[in-house]
Amino acid sequence: MSDAASEVLRLEALSKSYNIGLPNEAEVLHEIDLVIGRSDFAALVGPSGSGKSTLLNLIGLLDTPSSGELTLLGQATSGMADAGRTTLRGSSIGFVFQFHHLIQAFSALDNVLMPLMLTRGKPDQAAIERARELLAAVGLDTFADTRPNRLSGGQQQRVAIARALITEPALLLADEPTGNLDTRTADEVFELFRRFNRERGCAVLLVTHDPRLSSTCDRTINLVDGRIVSDAMNA
Repeated sequence: MSDAASEVLRLEALSKSYNIGLPNEAEVLHEIDLVIGRSDFAALVGPSGSGKSTLLNLIGLLDTPSSGELTLLGQATSGMADAGRTTLRGSSIGFVFQFHHLIQAFSALDNVLMPLMLTRGKPDQAAIERARELLAAVGLDTFADTRPNRLSGGQQQRVAIARALITEPALLLADEPTGNLDTRTADEVFELFRRFNRERGCAVLLVTHDPRLSSTCDRTINLVDGRIVSDAMNA
């Protein structure tokens, strides 16, 4: 993964502190070095309080580091203005969370289209067809006009996955995406991530507490007390 063209993400000595300069200053992340390649399917694991959510927020450009550099698709972000970070995030990163955060007043189709609507306004026909294709890919082509409250938890999470992929991101960040699902549905959702990783070349970084899921990822990154203590390919 030393070839820059094969990289989606590079972190170099990335650190994050809160209450800087105050007596209760807390350093949450300590000089994190990490590279995610374009074909990677990696799990980020660690005990509660290890800094996983903080790291994911930094990678997702939702927060800024205290020091170090984060390079996304070859673009260094440390000196980037908020508008530039927002544009880069919107075009390059997809998010799937434990809670799907769908808009209940909108149909499944409109929820999938939402990231495009926020940046481009009213979607054109090509965007609508793209959203329908994604709903079909997650097995919900017949539910396009259905509101989220008429869908099961697993179905709502599938809509959230389709929404995350509508911008064709290079990196998909998934924060405990199966935490509220039963085992069978969790496995189905996990296989969707696998499918999009293989078929669409979307790198996946999956935060999970489930060792069963992390062991089936290609790579496991273990974070403890704000430091990466291991980063290895799974057998």
